[in-house]
Amino acid sequence: MSKHVYSFGGDYTEGDGKMKNILGGKGANLAEMCRTGVPVPPGFTITCQVCNLYFENGNKTPKEVNEQMYAALDKLEETMGKKLGDAANPLLVSVRSGAPFSMPGMMDTILNLGLNDKTVEGMVKKTSNPRFSYDSYRRFIQMFGNVVLDIEKDEFEHLLDAQKKKAKAKVDTDLTADDLKAIIVEYKKLVKKKTGKDFPQEVKAQLEGARDAVFRSWFNDRAKFYRKQNKIADDLGTAVNVQSMVFGNMGDTSATGVGFTRNPATGDNEFYGEFLVNAQGEDVVAGIRTPRAIVQLGDVMPEAYQQLRDITAKLEKHYRDIQDFEFTIEDTKLWMLQTRNGKRTGKAAVKIAVDHCNEGLISKKEAVLRVDPNQLDQLLHPMLDPKALKSLVKLGKGLPASPGAAVGKIVFTADAAVEQATKAPVLLVRKETAPDDIHGMEAAKGILTSRGGMTSHAAVVARGMGTPCVAGAEMVGVDERSKTLTATVDGKKVVLKEGDWLSLDGSTGEIFAGQAQTTEADPSSGELAQFMSWADEFRGNFGVRANADIPRDAKTARKFGAQGIGLCRTEHMFFGEDRLPFVQAMILSENEKDRRKALLKLLPMQRADFAGLFKAMDGFPVVIRTLDPPLHEFVPKREELMVDLAKLPHADAKLKKEMAGRYKMPVGELKKALPALLKRVEELHEFNPMLGHRGCRLGITYPEITEMQARAIFEAAVQVAKKGVKVIPEVMIPLIGSVAELENQKAIVKRVAEEVLEKAGMKKMHYLIGTMIEIPRAALTADKVAQEAEFFSFGTNDLTQTTMGLSRDDYTKFSKDYENRKIFKADPFAVLDQEGVGKLVKLAVDLGRSTRPDLEVGICGEHGGEPSSVEFCYNVGMNYVSCSPFRVPIARLAAAQAALSDGGGEKMRTA
Repeated sequence: MSKHVYSFGGDYTEGDGKMKNILGGKGANLAEMCRTGVPVPPGFTITCQVCNLYFENGNKTPKEVNEQMYAALDKLEETMGKKLGDAANPLLVSVRSGAPFSMPGMMDTILNLGLNDKTVEGMVKKTSNPRFSYDSYRRFIQMFGNVVLDIEKDEFEHLLDAQKKKAKAKVDTDLTADDLKAIIVEYKKLVKKKTGKDFPQEVKAQLEGARDAVFRSWFNDRAKFYRKQNKIADDLGTAVNVQSMVFGNMGDTSATGVGFTRNPATGDNEFYGEFLVNAQGEDVVAGIRTPRAIVQLGDVMPEAYQQLRDITAKLEKHYRDIQDFEFTIEDTKLWMLQTRNGKRTGKAAVKIAVDHCNEGLISKKEAVLRVDPNQLDQLLHPMLDPKALKSLVKLGKGLPASPGAAVGKIVFTADAAVEQATKAPVLLVRKETAPDDIHGMEAAKGILTSRGGMTSHAAVVARGMGTPCVAGAEMVGVDERSKTLTATVDGKKVVLKEGDWLSLDGSTGEIFAGQAQTTEADPSSGELAQFMSWADEFRGNFGVRANADIPRDAKTARKFGAQGIGLCRTEHMFFGEDRLPFVQAMILSENEKDRRKALLKLLPMQRADFAGLFKAMDGFPVVIRTLDPPLHEFVPKREELMVDLAKLPHADAKLKKEMAGRYKMPVGELKKALPALLKRVEELHEFNPMLGHRGCRLGITYPEITEMQARAIFEAAVQVAKKGVKVIPEVMIPLIGSVAELENQKAIVKRVAEEVLEKAGMKKMHYLIGTMIEIPRAALTADKVAQEAEFFSFGTNDLTQTTMGLSRDDYTKFSKDYENRKIFKADPFAVLDQEGVGKLVKLAVDLGRSTRPDLEVGICGEHGGEPSSVEFCYNVGMNYVSCSPFRVPIARLAAAQAALSDGGGEKMRTA
């Protein structure tokens, strides 16, 4: 027979701290504390596996578990010298959850189990404290009624408040024993009314009911949501801990509290927590009474406080981590109810890891493995000051698309963002953004969209810029015509207009009306700088680059530790106000001569762009992708043009002036130019532009575009190299599906490069020409592609779309259903699909290196900054990952952790 129940305390401690998968975190730690001599109330733990058996058995606990549970209860009664249900000397127990991973507050707890109409009178006689006894009984009825019998907590609270009002009691502790007896009568009436049955007096029925209710709480909504957010598996189950009660509500010599051995918000080495005198555990966290700072316990009960300090310090050294503990003092005697590794902020996680290492408690390796890479997000972006949020109105919560805090005045167009940003910080609010909003997105401090997902245009560009962004905030109405933002808060409509203040938290997705205060991040000093230097020691030769399009982003990337640029998207440079007219002129040209004339005007602009990037990177490689999006993205929308053409014959001077500004042309040219523009837009229209005339296909059709960009790249390289700066250009051809496409484009780039470098006397300058692998056929034929490509960079955004047949912009419409039904473990555009897309990636790496063993391989899609995807990239032998500048430290840490648990990637890189 399998063992399902483990005793702890007294002479019967059967488990230890290594058994978290069996006993859950709480049960394992209770057993471990007992073994180290810490005063722990005895009890027993029913294993996590029984939780799964309960659900498999039709929500019934198997008979053999009951047999083992009652055998453990016999041991507990023997240890305590009390019996459950004994009217003269009753044993009372608590029943608590405890999963293998900490899930604070997500599941249910019941205290004072074993009380009934008889045992409560036995407690009165034994303790000579009727108020304490009746208070414990009323608490038990309320908790059992809520957790086991599904009666809303508010219904009990309503009865409690009514009695307090009747007795003129300000707080619970003002109630007398008679008041509490009256509440018990009302509580029992409520139970009878709601369930049709009397409150259960049989203590074994109480125990079995409470145990099963804790199992059921594994699948309550908040527990399911918490597991999803923290990537905890549903099949782990929760253990149930049955523990003899100790009472903090026996009078002024009793207390209860919770605490941390260090500050979990800052990481400072200070005793941190709260307590209440004459209270039970739930009172501290329920907010009914205001708790006191734990250090004040030293004034109230100095001996117990010193013992608590000694024990918790011992526990931190034993577990070698910050401890989150619960305690009760019963008539001056201290009991420890729980300890576990404490949840902490990103700032605290880094500081505690560094301090513990410097104190000799853990090694550098352990310190690097201690911090979740995603937690670094909190340290790298400005954050909203929590104190300032209390005075603001929360409008809702969208998708946390790009982390950090942003506060500014609302604008509804990109042009308005550019115009107003010189006067005050602005937030760009749109239903959704488009590529031609890039100038406004750059000017804005933050971006809010009511549509789109985590990999929408707004999200991707914002992350690249390091601009906070909340996307897909469907609860917010955005009317760009009336320039209003609306939301419903507590049944009332809130309307914000252009110029009103708005605050966004891109790390949580929260949106606030009003002007919040922010705090800035500094990654270059203190514990974070020391911690990241340790991470880089273990990362070895695996590189981390950044996606950056302008020198400002490149400088930010270097500040965060980037070792080059893994993706420069040249199309973003085309949307500048000074460039777009020339881009449009090139598109509207009907022959190569006119196209070249327009491109000639763009050449010095592109050259200056690339020179800025090379200078900022100073000796690190810069991967520049040639033009990728379809040409229609650079011209006005067809529908808008048709509307303006219809209005033009009737337009007054003011409207014509607005149109001329919109289309960047003189008023006198509107009549002739708009029809021609519409004609060209119609010609460029595609039913599926994502798979249409874009990427290398543009360069093959219009080789002069590739030629101009190549010339700008190498002329910039020469210009910067002559100033003594080391330059390493890597030219990337996008969207190839066959080696022939790459061969065509490579020939142009190589011809121009050799011409420019020979003219400058720099023929020995090192450069690479490679390709972006983002179409399955390119991956499947990577051995042939590598005959021409000197490097591969996986564009996993498009590779995910083309492999899975998913539109990343439309997936959000059904993504929650897919993720909730476990069809997808996670959003495949946020976390790399290793089983499908990942298999193609590994195949391409292996095929490519079979042809070219020294092939440089990286990734530049959104997955390059996601920790589990970084680990995958490391393990398949890539040379680097590239991500948005603000995710560079996250990728550095994820790579270090991958190196410390190397799955063979280092061997593949150095083979």
